[in-house]
Amino acid sequence: MVTQYDDELGITITFSNHPVAKAADIGSKRLINLAPDAWVQWVTQRTDVVAQEILGTEFQWISRETDVLIKAYSNTCGDFLILNELQLRYTIQMPLRMRAYAALAQERYQLPTYPVLINILPPPSTVTVVNSYEAEFLGLRAIQDYRVINLWEVDAEIVFSQPLPSLLPFVPILRGGGEASIVQRALTQLRASEQLNELEPLLAFFASFVLDMPLVQQIMRWDMAVLRESPWYQEILTEGEQKGLQQGLQQGLQQGLQQGVHQGARRQLMRVLQRRFGEIPQAVQTRLEGESLEQLESLMDAAIAVSSLDEFLNSLS
Repeated sequence: MVTQYDDELGITITFSNHPVAKAADIGSKRLINLAPDAWVQWVTQRTDVVAQEILGTEFQWISRETDVLIKAYSNTCGDFLILNELQLRYTIQMPLRMRAYAALAQERYQLPTYPVLINILPPPSTVTVVNSYEAEFLGLRAIQDYRVINLWEVDAEIVFSQPLPSLLPFVPILRGGGEASIVQRALTQLRASEQLNELEPLLAFFASFVLDMPLVQQIMRWDMAVLRESPWYQEILTEGEQKGLQQGLQQGLQQGLQQGVHQGARRQLMRVLQRRFGEIPQAVQTRLEGESLEQLESLMDAAIAVSSLDEFLNSLS
């Protein structure tokens, strides 16, 4: 159950280097559209703001799943735009991106723009999150301020009390949300609504950052059959097929596809094992190279379910 991280995708969502694969194909726009008024009031910290329309489908430059442009209104400000950028992890390129997006949105719609950057996970300790872009060239200055919301600094209780259903999948990584009881509370609310229950895999993904995978499975009451049917589990095979197609250009399509699927599945299995149990002995890595694709798929199930490396090694015998 592993795929690749891509900070550019935000919560579309494709992730890697973690023992859970693609959480859900849930774009930022769909999340915000669950309760747009509650969302715009939260990001602006103004209770008089209402969402009028989600824009951007015809806006060529703002079309990524992480960008959501909302036309809003308040009695004091009139009509204005709220540019929402949801980013898995903050990068040093974000200030320039926020400057560009804010300017493009304002030029396109001729309305004041309120840019908001929502960072989902903390960046490396060497990276400092800033809330403005500043540059000077030949005596000319460019400045763009924007609001920064770091989800790890947001109190999980706000999601339940306001309420903010768009943030329910993120509860495990919010401040105070990493307890099993809090995750269960979020899950209960998701399952109580037909509109929200599709977000359950996304909640499971973020829960896996703070809780052991067996505990996440227990909370979700999932069995392996359910996991295998989920779109994020299938990302393992998709990646393998893509690698196979690339190799097929050189070695023959059929042979490359088969090899790519097998190698992709083995790499994914190794990432799960390394993430859960640390360094994996070379002998185990060598052993996995000789396993068939069907055996690797079975071992992936075992890698997710077992609680120790020794227990996994027993499944190899």
